[in-house]
Amino acid sequence: MSALNRLVGVRLLLRSLLVQASWNYRTMQGAGLGFAMIPALARLYRGDGTALAKALRSHSGFFNAHPYLSTVAIGALARMESENVGADELERFKRAIVSPLGSLGDRLVWARWRPLCSLLAFLIFLVGGPWWLAVAVFLISYNAVHLWLRIWGLRLGWREGRGVGHAMMGSPLRRLPDRLTIPLAVVGGAVVPLMALALGGVAGTGPLSTIGVALALAIAGYGRPRFAGRLAVLGLFVGSLMFVILGTSVW
Repeated sequence: MSALNRLVGVRLLLRSLLVQASWNYRTMQGAGLGFAMIPALARLYRGDGTALAKALRSHSGFFNAHPYLSTVAIGALARMESENVGADELERFKRAIVSPLGSLGDRLVWARWRPLCSLLAFLIFLVGGPWWLAVAVFLISYNAVHLWLRIWGLRLGWREGRGVGHAMMGSPLRRLPDRLTIPLAVVGGAVVPLMALALGGVAGTGPLSTIGVALALAIAGYGRPRFAGRLAVLGLFVGSLMFVILGTSVW
């Protein structure tokens, strides 16, 4: 970061982890946003306590976005503050960016990435992996993307400033939720029959488990969304059927 040095950038990033710590129904993440902005505001308004207090009150108003992408707004607002953008424009920018950040974050993280990491960890456990390995895979894979999103967002926001909305429109990140749909369906399709096998007493790394995982990986790597999607749905159907048959035989 040019006007804001790397230390300030790191402090902005770390404070963004607490953006929801004081969530409330009136300002939602507003207090958290103001808290996260303090390192940048303190540097920009150094020696002018009145201006610092005014800027902090302004940034502590209403704000609500996906917490992992809040750094996009933090970086952009810091850049706009360094360019002496007026308070009215800052407020309009905050209001305008709330929905895009919330929508993208919800589709990418809550609806795709978190379920995918959870099912992948469950899959590892079902094929005989130790529980700690399943937990480690989930925590590492999930938080790798989580932290990357925060870092990426802060850099993008600072680089683009008030133009960050247009930059996000052209970002490959917007297409990522759709691309994760097929892997999510494939892993889900592999988990269902393996869970049925486990309930039927055929758990572990036996031939059926290995074949199921191999088929899931083959479908995921096929690379043609139209056919892979259909095969994933077929896998879910077959897995559900196996669950019913084996469940009936067990109970």
